[in-house]
Amino acid sequence: FKAIQAQPRGSVQGRIRITEQGEVIAAKFGTRDVAMTNLEAMTSATLLASLEPEGVSAKDAARFAAAMDELSKNAFTAYRDLVYGTEGFKEFFRQLTPIQEISGLKIGSRPASRTKSTAIEDLRAIPWVFSWAQSRVMLPGWYGFGHAIAAFEDKALLADMAQHWSFLQSALANLEMVLAKSDLGIAARYLPLVEDQAKAETLFGRIREGWSLTHYGLLAATGQSRLLERSPTTETSIRLRLPYIEPLNLLQVELLKRYRAGEDDARIKEGIELSINAIATALRNSG
Repeated sequence: FKAIQAQPRGSVQGRIRITEQGEVIAAKFGTRDVAMTNLEAMTSATLLASLEPEGVSAKDAARFAAAMDELSKNAFTAYRDLVYGTEGFKEFFRQLTPIQEISGLKIGSRPASRTKSTAIEDLRAIPWVFSWAQSRVMLPGWYGFGHAIAAFEDKALLADMAQHWSFLQSALANLEMVLAKSDLGIAARYLPLVEDQAKAETLFGRIREGWSLTHYGLLAATGQSRLLERSPTTETSIRLRLPYIEPLNLLQVELLKRYRAGEDDARIKEGIELSINAIATALRNSG
């Protein structure tokens, strides 16, 4: 609903086309009542986005867009510096997350990578995000935002944007949800899977620092004292599922250790695949 309303004025003119991920179709349209609720939400949001007057003035829209360009540039630089500009990051990623095991799953119409290369730039977007979600880092969903906020000097303008600009509100709501589902305490349990422990600690330290910058930057921008303070339904939904996800992560780590050590019991491989499916289902963020 919020995402449709956040579309640029004039882009929604009585109609909108939406692609649903396959794994959420049952959750959104599995029963008549649920399907009607979702369709009504999309229809009403489309009508409102088509008929409502411009939410911000032309002057404010120009100011907000210029500020967003600056934020985007700084976030992009920080993200690229970590992922592509840091020696050993590719190996860290491939050993910390279950990307190797995900690549072997028959869950998509296309292979995980565009080529036989192990380079990150050749990896498709969905397995890239999927892998970070499994290890509970959720890195692509938030890294760089905190650096951009820290470097942005006009905090009053940022607060004004977060309060009045539906585009930024929608983006921040999505980022906040991803942050709430991340857990660097659980993610740290995956660190022993990385061969170069010194490098792993250094890189994980940068990720932890980035998470803190993003966490506190988001709270400052939205005026909240904790994540999802203004989204009690989402907060409750996530909180109720977390106790079931954490044991699955610990089980996955143990199975990955055994599998990568060469144990050939077929149940280990099957257990990894089941844990991947279960964690993705519980998080509802598969990539």
